[in-house]
This record gives sequence, C-alpha cells and structure tokens, in this order.
Amino acid sequence: MRGRFITLEGIDGAGKSTHHAWLADYLRALGKEVVCTREPGGTALGEKLRALLLSEPMHRETEVLLMFAARREHIDQVIEPALQRGAWVVSDRFTDASFAYQCGGRGVPTSKLDALEAWVLDGLAPDLTFLFDIAPEVARQRLAGTGVAPDRFEQEKAEFFGRVRAAYLQRVSAFPWRFAVIDAAAPIDSIKNLLEKTIAKFGI
Repeated sequence: MRGRFITLEGIDGAGKSTHHAWLADYLRALGKEVVCTREPGGTALGEKLRALLLSEPMHRETEVLLMFAARREHIDQVIEPALQRGAWVVSDRFTDASFAYQCGGRGVPTSKLDALEAWVLDGLAPDLTFLFDIAPEVARQRLAGTGVAPDRFEQEKAEFFGRVRAAYLQRVSAFPWRFAVIDAAAPIDSIKNLLEKTIAKFGI
C-alpha cells in the first residue's frame, strides 16, 4: 500500500520545525515507517542548493528554478521511493512554500510556478498539509529571540512576510480538502492535541 505524504508549512518563525520531529515520532508510535525531510534540501544535491538559496543574492526567477531543481531531486530520491514502499513522508515545506515565498513574497507570476509544478511534480501532491499560521510580527520576535544569525529569507521585512502569509491563505482557499490551519500562537500542548485530532480526522 502506498504511504502518505504530510507537509508542514508557514512563515519563518511560525514554529513548524518544532513540531516536525514530534509529529514523526507520533506517527512512528502508531506503527508507521516515517521519513523526515525538508525543503529546500532533503538530498545531497538539495542541501548544496539550500546553502546557496539561503545565503547568495540572486534573481527571483533563479531562486524559483533552484527551488524546483532541488525539489525534482527530492521527489526522485526520497519522496517517491518512500511512498512506494509504504512509508510516510513528513516534510518541512514543499511546493506550497514556493507559491507563498516566490509568488507572494517575490512577486513571481503564479502562472510560471503552475507550469513548473505540473512538470516537476507530475501529479504528486501532499495528502495533508498543516499550515502554521501566525502574525508576522510575532514570528519576527521569535526569530530574534533565537540568537541565530538570520538567513537571506529571514532578513526580509515584515511586509514581505505579510505577503507570504496572504499567499499561504490563498492556497488554503484553493485546496481546502488537504489543508489544516493551525494557530501557531497557541500553547505547544494545544497544537499537539490539534495535530493528533487532525490526523485522526483525515483517517490517517
């Protein structure tokens, strides 16, 4: 039986990474084989491209193309093989992030990403996507409190993240059957409880 594909999305500082490992452990406790991964990255080549994307200035369309190049390798080497053998894939970001950051944030026309998505994904889509939604100003406060130097995306202004958040919510409206919106400002235990209930609701 083919496995399931779960993605976690949200603006930087929303806290999705905090719940990534927890969700994988929860699914393993249910007896599932789980593959944890992330985007950009997930493969040896993808991690090299990630380093470039997070540090080097580049044209916005170069950014898009590198994201999808990393994604093609990710699908071929990690996601599809895992799903085919019945494993569950839990990914920190996937294509929704490109529509949010590169279309919403950078202003790349959606039509260009639609074409890349059709070509690169070839029909692949998450079974369930958790969107960790939070006000950009709260997310920025969280990032500032980590003491970690911000990457190229985290250095963007609040207006950028406002556009990214709006683009994410547009994706929710377009694909309501696979999205579950999480109030990322809620207490961690409340979020975990909601994740559990959503997994059960989706019949996973």
